Amino acid sequence: MTIVLVGVGAAIVVAVPLGIVVTRHDKLGWMVMNMGAIAQTLPPLAVIAISFSFLGLGRNPVILALFFYALLPILKNTVAGLRSVDDSKVEAGRGMGMTQFERLTRIELPLAMPVIFAGIRTSTVMSVGVAYLGAFIGAGGFGNWVVLGQQQLDTHITMAGAIPGAALVIVLDQLFKRLQGVVTPATSTTKENTEISAA
Repeated sequence: MTIVLVGVGAAIVVAVPLGIVVTRHDKLGWMVMNMGAIAQTLPPLAVIAISFSFLGLGRNPVILALFFYALLPILKNTVAGLRSVDDSKVEAGRGMGMTQFERLTRIELPLAMPVIFAGIRTSTVMSVGVAYLGAFIGAGGFGNWVVLGQQQLDTHITMAGAIPGAALVIVLDQLFKRLQGVVTPATSTTKENTEISAA
């Protein structure tokens, strides 16, 4: 949980602001998206193998790998969510005298939040499987049981590590689904208020 949440959390902190930059500066957009695509294509095991030489054994190389792995989905969803916002809503805010920052925080981000949240949810669930690789460099976690089971050719030990990981995926998916549901009503309210203001 620590490895996944820290790695994905770092990706959120970087990817969401970058997504905002992409929608504001078209010239920088292609470069940012290409950098995100490159980060996504890096094999997590390769990132771990390279980074543990200077980060040492333990959790840090795995967190770095999860950061790169989660970066692109969150970035793409942030861009898609912001670009899907109806221009009339933004124009209504401009007509009300809102600054660019106010339009971003009070109109665009709330309306884009369900799409952004979907990217965060996907990245978090997918990162659980990558976190298992941490067992090879002493990061701990359920991967230790999987590796031990393979070494001893014991299916029971392997399943003791695999089943909790699968359960964790289900729990995280349902948790983020509920959190996403909490975000959506607030988005609907924002839409209604904007439409009333525009009228």
